[in-house]
Amino acid sequence: MATVARSLLAAGRAGGRRCQALPAAGAAPYCTVAPQQRQPPPDMKSYLWSRYKEAKRVTKELVPSIMSNMLNPDAIFSNNEMSLSDIEIYGFDYDYTLVFYSKHLHTLIFNAARDLLINEHRYPAEIRKYDYDPNFAIRGLHYDVHRALLMKIDAFHYIQLGTVYRGLSVVPDEEVIAMYDGSHVPLEQMSDFYGKSSQGNTMKQFMDIFSLPEMTLLSCVNEYFLKNNIDYEPVHLYKDVKDSIRDVHIKGIMYRAIEADIEKYICYAEQTRAVLAKLADHGKKMFLITNSPSSFVDKGMKFIVGKDWRDLFDVVIVQADKPNFFNDKRRPFRKVNERGVLLWDKIHKLQKGQIYKQGNLYEFLKLTGWRGSKVLYFGDHIYSDLADLTLKHGWRTGAIIPELRSEIKIMNTEKYIQTMTWLQTLTGLLEHMQVHRDPDSQMILEEWKKERKEMREMNRNFFNAQFGSLFRTDENPTYFLRRLSRFADIYMASLSCLLNYEPDYTFYPRRTPLQHELPGWSDQLCTGTFRIPFLQETVQIK
Repeated sequence: MATVARSLLAAGRAGGRRCQALPAAGAAPYCTVAPQQRQPPPDMKSYLWSRYKEAKRVTKELVPSIMSNMLNPDAIFSNNEMSLSDIEIYGFDYDYTLVFYSKHLHTLIFNAARDLLINEHRYPAEIRKYDYDPNFAIRGLHYDVHRALLMKIDAFHYIQLGTVYRGLSVVPDEEVIAMYDGSHVPLEQMSDFYGKSSQGNTMKQFMDIFSLPEMTLLSCVNEYFLKNNIDYEPVHLYKDVKDSIRDVHIKGIMYRAIEADIEKYICYAEQTRAVLAKLADHGKKMFLITNSPSSFVDKGMKFIVGKDWRDLFDVVIVQADKPNFFNDKRRPFRKVNERGVLLWDKIHKLQKGQIYKQGNLYEFLKLTGWRGSKVLYFGDHIYSDLADLTLKHGWRTGAIIPELRSEIKIMNTEKYIQTMTWLQTLTGLLEHMQVHRDPDSQMILEEWKKERKEMREMNRNFFNAQFGSLFRTDENPTYFLRRLSRFADIYMASLSCLLNYEPDYTFYPRRTPLQHELPGWSDQLCTGTFRIPFLQETVQIK
């Protein structure tokens, strides 16, 4: 890598630029002459294509260095500095936190909700021909209820063109721009800061992992109506699908199916017991707050942890009705006996080994005294599990993002690294060469723009052919990531990642440069022509 850096410095000197060392970074060079101050050579075609080839060459040389610093898919990532030595109490959600489900569960939810649409909401029986496609949707998408459009939106409320779907078909960019007068979605159409929707919000965001079959079912029914030229009201369809998905949970369809074939639906390999045992051995208190019912949680925990699972927890709360649990002060706790019967006793203390139902966080805090930053709570739902806890109560929060592991594995592949490195380089090349306004230059720049567009689509396809990565919309963070960054102190693929860290480990967030803090090498590499990511970091490491 040092050889590459020296060659870049040499290229900078050969190009007539004066490079200096950044005061803050020491050895990182930057260029003092702005690109537009250079005199353009007489033969612009040769000049631009020579820059293009040089950029290609340097990018190719850089790839091995980037590949030598792979990301760890089992790592824990930090948005906010946090030391585990300060954490005395660990709290957990159940579904997709303590327990993970197999691919069969979403198929079950999809099929059950589809049948409810037919049998109870009188939808055409022909929609039974649609099966669940696990590769169609990703979490964090938005749905325009009135237009029946599923789409991906970035942190700045801009729609990612090419990811807007009506039914199972992509909507052309021109049509999207015409419908929304551009690609920006106004704030008043979005759900509020906590992800809650109110009257007038037309964009609904799907943040729950359980919402994947819901999005797919919405798209399939939309597709059926469109293909058969059936006039329908999109608002009614949205509500009916939402109610059907809800009924799969509320009516116990999902719970009974899982309990009847627990080995089919629950994944045993997430090392939940090892995590809980490690925390218990270090004297940590633990509690469980879940929306799932008592018997369902009990059978699942016995399967993944053991018959003595309650001995590991100081407090267990079921059917908590999150996020209302965190805000409604009126509902008292009720004790659940061994037979699942609700008792009428007034609760003066939350006892170890008992199971409680309902209640509210304010009563929980009063009875336990577990307040503030000594509590770390883990959950998979950014809004329902984490938002209120971090914003109102000062708990530390950990997000469980199962998709993270697979995305990091993709990011570690040579093909992805080659594509992303060249995409960033080509973007920098376009940025600096746009000052040349002659016809020949503009024609070449258009070719580069076309290549850049194709590469962005290729990058999206690495993750999901329809919607791309959960975390990015091209260069920008997704709306999902924006919320994840705000509501989660740390995030990881699963609780098993905790096994890689000592109980006094401190998580330090990486200092991400702001745009005005980026050093000059990021834009010019002392040649004044292109941007390559991670160069300074890699040079300093090597």
